Amino acid sequence: MPKEIFDEEKFLELAELAIHCRVKRVKDVVKLKLRTKKHLYTYKTDPTTADRLVRGLSCDLIEL
Repeated sequence: MPKEIFDEEKFLELAELAIHCRVKRVKDVVKLKLRTKKHLYTYKTDPTTADRLVRGLSCDLIEL
């Protein structure tokens, strides 16, 4: 079951546990998706914040 995250710090904590990270760019919103063993977490943000977050991720990145 997918879950949406609204906090940037929580997203970064979960990113350390993620198997892979997906980046989906839709007009003015970027969706960052983290796949863990049990859940899929989604975090919506603006493109500038998303670029900053993606640079700091250590999981495998998949651009959609």
